[in-house]
Amino acid sequence: MTQSDLTTILPVAILAVWACALLLVDLFIPKTRKGITALLSALGLAVTLGYTLAQIGSEVTGFNGMVTLDGFSIFVNALLLVSGLLGVALAYGYIKRMGIERGEYYTLLLFSVVGMMLMAQATDLIVVFLALELLSIPLYVLAAFARDKTDSEEAGLKYFLLGAFSSGFLVYGIALIFGATHTTNIFAIVEFVSTSTGSLLLTIGAALLLIGFGFKVAVVPFHMWTPDVYQGAPTAVTAFMTSGAKIAGFAALLRVFATAFPSIAADMTNVFWVISAATMILGNVAAVAQTDIKRLLAYSSIAHAGYILMAFVPYGNETVVATSVAAGLFYLVAYVFTNFGAWGVVIALEKEAGKGLALDDYAGLAKKHPALAAAMTIFMLSLIGLPPTIGLIGKLYLFRAVIDAGFVWLAIIGVLTSVVSAFYYLRVVVIMYMKDGEPTAERETWLDTTTLVTALVTVVVSFIPQFLFAWASEAVLKLF
Repeated sequence: MTQSDLTTILPVAILAVWACALLLVDLFIPKTRKGITALLSALGLAVTLGYTLAQIGSEVTGFNGMVTLDGFSIFVNALLLVSGLLGVALAYGYIKRMGIERGEYYTLLLFSVVGMMLMAQATDLIVVFLALELLSIPLYVLAAFARDKTDSEEAGLKYFLLGAFSSGFLVYGIALIFGATHTTNIFAIVEFVSTSTGSLLLTIGAALLLIGFGFKVAVVPFHMWTPDVYQGAPTAVTAFMTSGAKIAGFAALLRVFATAFPSIAADMTNVFWVISAATMILGNVAAVAQTDIKRLLAYSSIAHAGYILMAFVPYGNETVVATSVAAGLFYLVAYVFTNFGAWGVVIALEKEAGKGLALDDYAGLAKKHPALAAAMTIFMLSLIGLPPTIGLIGKLYLFRAVIDAGFVWLAIIGVLTSVVSAFYYLRVVVIMYMKDGEPTAERETWLDTTTLVTALVTVVVSFIPQFLFAWASEAVLKLF
């Protein structure tokens, strides 16, 4: 292993070694004190985050071009590590309250983050597949972590079966791309394509890759698993899945398609356009009929995958693609903080027997717990894309990018579906403030802190978005 190899992979290696060590240390921690394991996992994530931020400005490739450390991977890895920290914070009190507190929860979460980070750094399709499996397998287990609940077991099994099925598409796509280009390295694929004519095998292989990634990020028509899995899995797991898996999936999708397949950009543009529009429409329309907050946020997650996918539509337009990708990265940040905050409120109101998840259970929250109601209102406004929230800024960046690229109708669909989303998001606000009820909420330090921090970020960053968008812009420069 060379110095460049070590430098490239060091953030991932730090967290992987930490997770392995924590797995052993947890054996000596009493069952009644598993909070120590949570603290140690958070420490590992924080240390890795600090080192990742210290690498800003670095650019190095390791392991014969199979992984790379650049502005893009640093940006994505930092966001993934923040998601991991928020995931630990939400789970700290929740899994204890639900009677499923076991130390392996946190080690599984760390291993999943390791896979996500490796996926963001992968520049070889084989490494992409390995990273996808490394992030997915712990999530399969976490989805079924509440072993005494049928819904959780069903969620884990369904996620596993459909995940394995989608992995088959990914592997077959990699095989076809290798057959067409004689390599799995992304940069070598670019070089091959630039010196040869178009290949049907390459196009089919790229389409199969899109199917595999589409499942992971839950876009139409590969979304069918999402509502059931998100509803059945423990809520803290769902919160992490809706954010971390999306970040990693979109990062890999962006890295592969923006870098390796410029020759088929024109063909894929229409595909991305249709999928994005269909995902926004279906996710928002289906959410209107939901009365369970977890299923509502599940369909909301599908809809926001459609918004994020808007950033991919102009990737064949050289004049707009960098801005569009930066807008996509910015929207990912907005979605992560808003999403974790909303799930934090859901966790605060959820009861041990699975109660407190109906929308009517939020009646009277404004009178009983005004701070929680105010925070939930902020998150709902951000998910709609209303001021003063980061969600508004994220959608403005996205809509401007697709309009500049000439896809006005896609922007119009985005605006109209946002109007539809206002119905079910504001319904939650109306129930909290306009209906009487006696909701009870758990007050936990980590949970309250997470809700407060995410609410502050959601509002404050909306007034000073320039620095975040500038960082996102710098992160994509090396992709093109």
